[in-house]
Amino acid sequence: MAKQIWVNGDLVPPDQATVSVFDHGLLYGDGVFEGIRVYNDRIFKLATHLRRLEASATSIRLNLPYSHDDLAAAVRQTVDANDCHDGYIRLCVTRGAGTLGLNPFVCKEPFTFIIADAITLYPPQLYREGLSVITSSVIRNHPSALSPRIKSLNYLNNILAKIEALDQGLFEAVMLNHEGNVAECTGDNIFIVNHNEAKAPVLSTPPLHAGILEGITMNVVIGLAQQEGMEVTRTNLKQQDLYDADEMFLTGTAAEVIPVISLDGNTIGNGKPGNTTVQLINAFGKLISSEAPED
Repeated sequence: MAKQIWVNGDLVPPDQATVSVFDHGLLYGDGVFEGIRVYNDRIFKLATHLRRLEASATSIRLNLPYSHDDLAAAVRQTVDANDCHDGYIRLCVTRGAGTLGLNPFVCKEPFTFIIADAITLYPPQLYREGLSVITSSVIRNHPSALSPRIKSLNYLNNILAKIEALDQGLFEAVMLNHEGNVAECTGDNIFIVNHNEAKAPVLSTPPLHAGILEGITMNVVIGLAQQEGMEVTRTNLKQQDLYDADEMFLTGTAAEVIPVISLDGNTIGNGKPGNTTVQLINAFGKLISSEAPED
């Protein structure tokens, strides 16, 4: 458990890291956050995460109370205070305390807190053996209602889909968008791989307009795949495209890169993590163990 939590400029013990019951982050999910990894004392893609945090905040007209430099320093301070050499950071900015009404502009000061702790999203054997997942009946938020590109504190859409997976004894669920195309999983981006004997493997992942969060790990993996000479396409995918894929894997800050071997009871490929997936898992592992860039 984390030993110190950074709260509005101060490090405090967890039992003193409290938020007002009038905070609109608690009352209405009105706020933004980032999940960030620490590898070998390096804060992976910190600058990129802070840019996405600011973009999310701007989208909901929330002014971040600290500069990027101040937030970066606060994140490092929290990591050091918790001896978090390899772990997970949760950086949250809420609208702050207000009234029981919806009006966000009665909230005078945003509330910021940072947690640095260990995380294990999936059991280690699933990275070797692969995940089984389902397709959720809960569709991804319509982009015109709430943009999935905003990483907000309101995760109920994802949670309802997650519950469906957990009810079936599984960890993850694929979510479709309002057009019936594949969007993303409850917490991860989706890739499929198809092989052509005459060419390099082709990776396909849904485009941003399909209603997905632009994943930072997703973009890192796309870069690694291209370095390995693989073709990467962003294209609309149907459920059947996933069923017919030679390989499937998920990416996310907490999940990293994890293979999928079954969807809705249908075996993906040969039912084992594919060679391309394993190659990218290894490439990602090499990146985070050797340099883990912070930009």
